[in-house]
Amino acid sequence: MADSTRSPGAAIDLDRSAHEHAAALRAGEYSARALAEATLARVEAQEPDLNAYIRVTPDEALTQADAADERLRAGDLAPLTGIPVGLKDVLSTQGVETTAGSRILEGFTPIIDCTVVARLREQGAVFVGKTNLDEFAMGSSTEHSGYGATSNPWDLTRVPGGSSGGSAATVAARGVPIALGTDTGGSIRQPAALTGIVGLKPTYGRVSRFGVVAFASSLEQVGPFARDARDAATLLEAIAGHDPNDATTAPEPVPDYTERFDRGLEGLRVGVPGEGLVAGLEDGVREAFEQAVALFEREGAIVDRSVALPSLEVALSAYYIIAPAEASANLARYDGVKYGYRFRGGEGMWDEMERTRGNGFGDEVKRRIMIGAYALSAGYYDAYYRKAQQVRTLVRAEFETALADNDLLLTPTTPTVAFPLGAKLDDPLAMYLNDLLTIPVNISGNPAVSIPGGFSEGLPVGIQLIARPFEESTLLGAAHACEALTDWRAQRPPLAEIGTPS
Repeated sequence: MADSTRSPGAAIDLDRSAHEHAAALRAGEYSARALAEATLARVEAQEPDLNAYIRVTPDEALTQADAADERLRAGDLAPLTGIPVGLKDVLSTQGVETTAGSRILEGFTPIIDCTVVARLREQGAVFVGKTNLDEFAMGSSTEHSGYGATSNPWDLTRVPGGSSGGSAATVAARGVPIALGTDTGGSIRQPAALTGIVGLKPTYGRVSRFGVVAFASSLEQVGPFARDARDAATLLEAIAGHDPNDATTAPEPVPDYTERFDRGLEGLRVGVPGEGLVAGLEDGVREAFEQAVALFEREGAIVDRSVALPSLEVALSAYYIIAPAEASANLARYDGVKYGYRFRGGEGMWDEMERTRGNGFGDEVKRRIMIGAYALSAGYYDAYYRKAQQVRTLVRAEFETALADNDLLLTPTTPTVAFPLGAKLDDPLAMYLNDLLTIPVNISGNPAVSIPGGFSEGLPVGIQLIARPFEESTLLGAAHACEALTDWRAQRPPLAEIGTPS
């Protein structure tokens, strides 16, 4: 049972960050159960408009909250004990249906947690639900979900970005203070930018992918969404580190990701890529980006505007060979035999498999499987896949050169603000261009973060910071310094008023 003496009855301020909730829980201002109940009430009130969750899990959340209260009474100091978290629905969660936003995995209930979920469970975090996404994380708008599109809390007629749009939307709407997503070509940073929050893609190998429903294994990483850099640092620290179940995780120690929070921007060497990378920006995005560069200069950073990254203009093309190729292999396992949806009544086994995949996969997933299978086929492997991998090597080398002389690279996160729902569904190439500025970082494996960078036409603009591998502390330190100098992260979307405790 929850300890009622820890719930004085006052309304809980859900605008608080995770670290502010953690301090309040330890001070006895309210209980973890009271926080979970308030969070669930807001999430459920927002869902008819937002559709940020494929499923909300109130029973599990309240059970975990009661256990967190027991831990708090025992003096548990884990920073995420009792903190509500949203989990992207590619993260296998024991006993909870996990669909990757696809009807082909309908009914699939994992028997184990993926590593990142297990690590949060060990900390005593409270799982509010599984957030919506583009099917199998393939998309830039969360319109390709098998469970309906998610809306942007700043304007319900617009997209929240993708593929982790559900996680971004619920954090931005003050549903949960933190959430996890995955980033294969910008799927954390792009929705963070379009919803006005912090989204971090860690270095490839920094966070385990064991138990994560796979899209493109050499590109994707699990990472945090938060409303400030401190919460992003705390969440990253909880999930990072070597995992013997994932051979791609690096045996690097996990640092205190707040270690650079007191250094400010003075003396930081910041590279700004040339005009080629930032061409084609909306005027409002360009203006916000220039203001961000001016902020760094004003605060004493050493800004170099002559950084050259010539291969980045072909990185998008390389990505859309590599990622579909890996997807075509990873998604071959969904045949209706082992788990998930299965078409029955066909003319034999092979017909049933074909109809299972035809009915279970959405159009975007089918499109990428076909592109990938074509690129890997005899006669085309050298012409496409091999060349794409050669471009990948060039992109990685150019980042290494640029970051040899700079601590960070600074770019816009997206070329536009959030676009209307449905505006690009019939134009896949236009949709793919939304990730133009984020994809190169997945190609290279570097860490990057999107932070709030102002507004254009009343919609959030994101600024992207890129660092050397395993230097997430530098990213988060700079993000924290920017937060202290602006009030952008404090701006609240209209939907945040729905479900406010009284």
